[in-house]
Amino acid sequence: MKLVQGLGLLTLSASLPSLNTSGCQKADTGILCFSPQLQVIIFFFSLYLVAFGQGGHKPCVQAFGADQFDAQDPEEFQAKSSFFNWWYFGLCSGTVIAFLVLNYIQDNLSWVLGFGIPCIMMVVALVVFLSGRTTYRYSVNRHEKSPFVRIGRVFVLAVRNWRTSSSAIAAEEEAQGTLPSESSKQYKFLNKALLAPDGSKEHGKVCSIGELDEAKSVLRLVPIWATSLVYAVVLAQSSTFFTKQGATMDRSITARVKIPAASLQLFISLTIVLSIPIYDRIFVPLARSWTGRPSGITMLQRIGAGMFLSAISMVTAALVEMKRLKTAQVYGLVGKPEAMVPMSVWWLVPQYVLIGLSQMLTRVGLQEFFYDQVPNELRSIGLALYLSIFGVGSFLSSFLISAIENATGGNGGVSWFPNNLNQAHIDYFYWLLSALSATELALYLYFAKKLHI
Repeated sequence: MKLVQGLGLLTLSASLPSLNTSGCQKADTGILCFSPQLQVIIFFFSLYLVAFGQGGHKPCVQAFGADQFDAQDPEEFQAKSSFFNWWYFGLCSGTVIAFLVLNYIQDNLSWVLGFGIPCIMMVVALVVFLSGRTTYRYSVNRHEKSPFVRIGRVFVLAVRNWRTSSSAIAAEEEAQGTLPSESSKQYKFLNKALLAPDGSKEHGKVCSIGELDEAKSVLRLVPIWATSLVYAVVLAQSSTFFTKQGATMDRSITARVKIPAASLQLFISLTIVLSIPIYDRIFVPLARSWTGRPSGITMLQRIGAGMFLSAISMVTAALVEMKRLKTAQVYGLVGKPEAMVPMSVWWLVPQYVLIGLSQMLTRVGLQEFFYDQVPNELRSIGLALYLSIFGVGSFLSSFLISAIENATGGNGGVSWFPNNLNQAHIDYFYWLLSALSATELALYLYFAKKLHI
């Protein structure tokens, strides 16, 4: 509902009379006009409202969609894995349509229409969603206590019972009929919550095996979350430095038509839209016949494969940038930031395609992993944690660029990121991200091996 309200206000802000001749000032380049204060307030408020709506919509609706599949039914369990593929397929299909249709409408016809169409589509989607409310499956909470209380209690008891001996814990596990497993050996310090220091089993002093498993399942998310941050930093470059590279290159399609540099991001969504059907309908059945797993390969294997491709994309981007800088040097364009480098923008397509393939593997794999590894009542929170990877990754990308800017641009030197891209060293930055990605992948493989999922 917040998304509909936000898009509605965006449409309203675009439809308000924005130009006021009394508020215009003449300049050498033309006339600069300032929007009325009310329009600016509505515009930014609507943007924040859309962001707020997405924060609630994305994790919750995806978790709700996956909850419609019965994990106890073999066919539905197998279909649940495909759900995450086709969910992302639909998401990226919408992005492709937005790039091809809405961008043209906004640039050539009307911003009111460009914002109004998504608003109308969201209203239609809301009506369709609500019309099926009597047919949906709803999760039933079988616990009296909140999952936050249950999991928090395990950590509190583990700290409180830190003096409990390991032999006493082993005896308690045996008394409860718990067989030793690889998962029970993980985070053994939490097992102290099974028995109180005085050996009593009074209510409130110990937790159950089920509560302990829930706490461990949440804790298993931490190393995967942390080792995915560099991957998020790499993805952030596709909408920043990739676009800046393309803006300096030959973007001609015909003698009169040029492709906007930002539109090259369309190749990411196109790659995902084309590769997901191949992955789900061809690769998964072949892998399933080989491994016997319903999803073909494990979630962790899928995530790792995408991380590997993201590292390769940075190597590719570094090599292309080196060629671009060499071309600018050969043609004497190093000191001419506004000049077009005579090198086709299509050289950038491979790195966009690799980013798209890595997203198809890693992002979908992370979605399924963070949904699957948390208690039923926390699945929307798990998907929110997945989304936080990319929010934190964007902040880390900005911090890393600022730190490098300060380190390389001090004492009057030329930093890696000057305004003149022909004097920059984005290739160095890409090589750095390649090295960080390789390190991240090694750490990820180490932690993933210990999860035994």
